[in-house]
Amino acid sequence: MSQMSFSDFEYAGKRKQTRRERFLTEMDQVVPWSALLKLIEPYYPKAGGGRKPYPLETMLRIHLLQNWFSLSDPAMEEALYEITPIRQFAGLTLSAPIPEDTTIMNFRHLLEKHQLAPAILAVINGYLQEKGLSLRQSTIVDATIIHAPSSTKNEDGKRDPEMHQTKKGNQYFFGMKAHIGADVESGPVHHVHGTAANATDVTQVAELLHGEENAVYADAGYTGVEKRDEHETREVIWQIAARRSTYSRLNKRSLLYKAKRKIEYCKVLNRPGFRRHLFALN
Repeated sequence: MSQMSFSDFEYAGKRKQTRRERFLTEMDQVVPWSALLKLIEPYYPKAGGGRKPYPLETMLRIHLLQNWFSLSDPAMEEALYEITPIRQFAGLTLSAPIPEDTTIMNFRHLLEKHQLAPAILAVINGYLQEKGLSLRQSTIVDATIIHAPSSTKNEDGKRDPEMHQTKKGNQYFFGMKAHIGADVESGPVHHVHGTAANATDVTQVAELLHGEENAVYADAGYTGVEKRDEHETREVIWQIAARRSTYSRLNKRSLLYKAKRKIEYCKVLNRPGFRRHLFALN
């Protein structure tokens, strides 16, 4: 690590530890860094006559940060400049160069090219099982949009063909979508599946389950998942949040409204350890 900057020294003197800091401290301890570095190292570019690459561990840490906090490549670069605990977790300081968004993107593409992302998850999950932190029988599924540059002002004069435009609420986004399956009780992500941003969340659930679940939790965007053919023989309890429109028009003093709200409250309350889940960090 380079010499600490003045801002890093100032940050080190603060007293309160934030939730983000506690999370990063825990991840620093539980992630099997040496095993992951050994997995990626054969594919990582070596220092040659040109520009010296950033240390592999730094890029791996940035990649995991990007996934944990659902950041696009430009947003990840900005976070490294603006958020001290994130910068320190990556082993960087403001007194040394910070990886640009294109460098972050190239590392992600390297993992995709050699299909290393599933192997990274396998290593992490294997390590957790060895430590007695095996997966439980409930999975929560969710999806997040990862932004990509929509401009065609590049060398090829084209947008990335694997990306797509989608509308969320009243806003349009261009990029890809990361679909995530995580253990409800202990928190670790066990499946990640990437698609274009316009892919419907409910169609990707089969890619996010490990097959041993007895319950699956999801938001209202997954309504109707239990009726899909790929889940016909799956024996699980589907805990899917109801769309707000199913009860928002009811009289709030009516018994029906109160009953529906109580059911929705129980869906959340019955998630073991749901407050500790990684999605709460977003």
